[in-house]
Amino acid sequence: MSWKIKPTVELSLSTWPCRRCKELQKLGSTLDVRYGTPEEIFPQLLTEYKVIKVFTNHDYEPYAKTRDQRIGQLLQKNGVGFETYKDQVILEKGEVLKDDGKPYTVFTPYSRKWKAVLTEFHLKPYPCRKYARHFLKQEPRPLMALEAMGFTATGQSFPGKEWKGQTIRNYKEQRDIPSVQGTSRLSVHLRFGTISIRQLAAEAGGLNETFLNELIWRDFYQMILWHFPHVVGHAFKQEYDRIKWRNNEKEFAAWCAGNTGYPIVDAGMRELKSTGFMHNRVRMIVASFLTKHLLIDWRWGEAWFAKKLLDFDLASNNGGWQWAAGSGCDAAPYFRVFNPYLQTQKFDPELKYIRHWVPEFEELTYPHPIVVHEQARKRCLETYAVALKK
Repeated sequence: MSWKIKPTVELSLSTWPCRRCKELQKLGSTLDVRYGTPEEIFPQLLTEYKVIKVFTNHDYEPYAKTRDQRIGQLLQKNGVGFETYKDQVILEKGEVLKDDGKPYTVFTPYSRKWKAVLTEFHLKPYPCRKYARHFLKQEPRPLMALEAMGFTATGQSFPGKEWKGQTIRNYKEQRDIPSVQGTSRLSVHLRFGTISIRQLAAEAGGLNETFLNELIWRDFYQMILWHFPHVVGHAFKQEYDRIKWRNNEKEFAAWCAGNTGYPIVDAGMRELKSTGFMHNRVRMIVASFLTKHLLIDWRWGEAWFAKKLLDFDLASNNGGWQWAAGSGCDAAPYFRVFNPYLQTQKFDPELKYIRHWVPEFEELTYPHPIVVHEQARKRCLETYAVALKK
């Protein structure tokens, strides 16, 4: 796998997925691309091909678990084997457990056990090429165009797969500064499997333990999703489902548009709308603002991020939003409320990030804050306290 990729890449509907096809054609094989639900497509494949076994990778999301169960049953009825394997994470499911056999629910002890469990084997690349001779030999066939599936070209760009060793080495010092390229921007590639999580952990993780911890967070949230599927749609700490959210639609619209009157919040929301990306420190700030300052249900924010983020991943997105709302698997109490002004002073003191995304923030046309921080914090703490005392 080459890391020498241009920093910005655009998806071309006319060429997808020709590069992969050409690689397969060199091996005498090709792709058979179809559009439809798994329940629709697999009966077609079983009719047209002599299928002995189906191989796929584990997926930990509730929908995927149900889908795989149904397809497994269909294949079994047709005498076809169904094999699934770990791929998108380093350690999964029950590979990292407490001494009593129960799953961890707090990150720090999980990360210590994760590091104790890890061996060289877990970071070895899979020997894919030695199986290439088993690929189905067939002539190239026309591919279904993305336009036929409802996709339209947007011109949206996304980060390349290249990572710089210096960025990783400086990760701990620079990762919280949104005005600099202090993060790897590889999350979209991890999400879609266009880079190897094992290669990244082995090479980049060895340069900076803080960076490695971010990869462990990714495993942690996938593990939480597997063991506690109720987090999809409900609070991890279920007593937090009793919170009476205000859910003011006008204020939510202002948050989505980046017009809250809080420059650091608005900068993040505008970055998201424009690029499909938001700096991780700013993600925490805007999520805290929505759930704590505006008392809007974290699920509203989770859904908005799911719609806009290029790197959307259910487990990490859910975990991050529940962390911000205080309802997730986090040891910090609910009264952690980020002060946007103090966060700005700490992480964007020269206002470089804000000036880039909210150039009018010093003009009279810029909106007044939709809430007053001190009043909003007091209201938040009172609302949470009432719900959690019941």
